[in-house]
Amino acid sequence: MSRNRIVDLAEIRSNCKKCSLFQLCMPMGLDDNDLEKLDKIIKRRRPVEKGDYLYRMGDPFHSVYTIRAGSLKTYTTNQNGQEQIIAFHLPGDLIGLDAIQGEIHTCSAKALETISVCEIPFDRLESLSQKIPGLQHHLLKLMSEELQLEHCHMTILARAPVEARLASFLTQLSERFRARGYSATEFNLSMSRNDIANSLGMAVETISRLLSQFQEHGLLQVERKHVQILDMPALVELSNRCGPNAQNTRDSSHGTA
Repeated sequence: MSRNRIVDLAEIRSNCKKCSLFQLCMPMGLDDNDLEKLDKIIKRRRPVEKGDYLYRMGDPFHSVYTIRAGSLKTYTTNQNGQEQIIAFHLPGDLIGLDAIQGEIHTCSAKALETISVCEIPFDRLESLSQKIPGLQHHLLKLMSEELQLEHCHMTILARAPVEARLASFLTQLSERFRARGYSATEFNLSMSRNDIANSLGMAVETISRLLSQFQEHGLLQVERKHVQILDMPALVELSNRCGPNAQNTRDSSHGTA
């Protein structure tokens, strides 16, 4: 006789705490049954080691994923085998939504360090969204936010000088770490200098030169992969902010102690 699994709601909330779906569950006041339904469709996958793939470009689409720990990069590859990095993803990010339309992954997702993810089969998520009010709206909101980030990134690459590109990259990382409850002024760069250069459309030598320049001007301190931002207002001022909240971000950074 099999014993029914006991659902620990505290455990469920803990699992979702740094997940993109956390803001779906908690503020909307889901009852215990809805939390249990959500937990039942989530698969806690074994860790993906550094350098391994979560999925590759051209793989059939079955699931979306939320990162529980670690970081990864998504990128496309042209006919010559050259990579173009699309984005870097941190704990709490929901990835794989871009494959919904064609049911094939249009990019590869590669671990920058050992990561753990929750796998959510999309057919079951889609079915559940019909039973839990607001779930479909939340997924659309996440896709909209992703599009906004892509548009902002394209604007930076098209118009910003190299100093502003790197400053924007660092301030955006800072904001993302802060939103996840981590330090906004001290963090490790899991991505290589080559990956940063690829993402920002610059030569790796330019990245190294600019980091040295930022240190000389007292904006930050860099030791290998460890970054400490020393003058956030100056770094924000140097960055090329975009979007409707750009001015608010500048104003709040000047008020930061």
